[in-house]
Amino acid sequence: MTEKTTVHLLRHGEVHNPEGILYGRLPGYRLSEDGVLMAKAVAKWFADRDVTAILSSPMQRALETAAPLADAFDLPVTVDDRLIEADNRFEGLTFGAGAGSLRRPEHWRHLVNPFKPSWGEPYTELAARMRSAVIRARESAKGHEAVCVSHQLPIYVLRLHAERRRLWHHPKRRECGLASLTSLTFEGSRLVEVAYCEPAAGIAKGPSVAGA
Repeated sequence: MTEKTTVHLLRHGEVHNPEGILYGRLPGYRLSEDGVLMAKAVAKWFADRDVTAILSSPMQRALETAAPLADAFDLPVTVDDRLIEADNRFEGLTFGAGAGSLRRPEHWRHLVNPFKPSWGEPYTELAARMRSAVIRARESAKGHEAVCVSHQLPIYVLRLHAERRRLWHHPKRRECGLASLTSLTFEGSRLVEVAYCEPAAGIAKGPSVAGA
């Protein structure tokens, strides 16, 4: 019988970001108090699971989300740069039409192609690197479960790719809440199930920035 392996893609918890910046890959953005609680809630949800590998984006908020899980299973956290946040030309700016960056004409040229997208890392490249990271996690935890801590856009684009859906989409339609799990189950190397849940849904969430 072909052994089953599940790779859970965990979005990091809420980030302390009172200025509402699109922080992307900028350093120094930590979890908020609620974000820490979310990370602990996820670790509790996994208590009876068969986790044998934990991988994480190199960003601080992802590593802080992985920490309670690593403590619970007494496992190291392996940093995988392929799990990092998507590149974005609006990084470091506020985003939106009001007082945000969309009000400034010099930024409009980055909005001409939402299908690629023209403002950041191409969806096809994003899906490819995330798929590669998942394969590594699947092989590391063969016959068991792995957790990969990443970010909203990379996780959701990988899900779209796995479900053979178009990669371009409206950010507000992403099913990838803070500290949520998008779980891919494989029989051998064949994907047999995609599931989604929110173990920390009961914890208050402050304002968030799309793609965080």
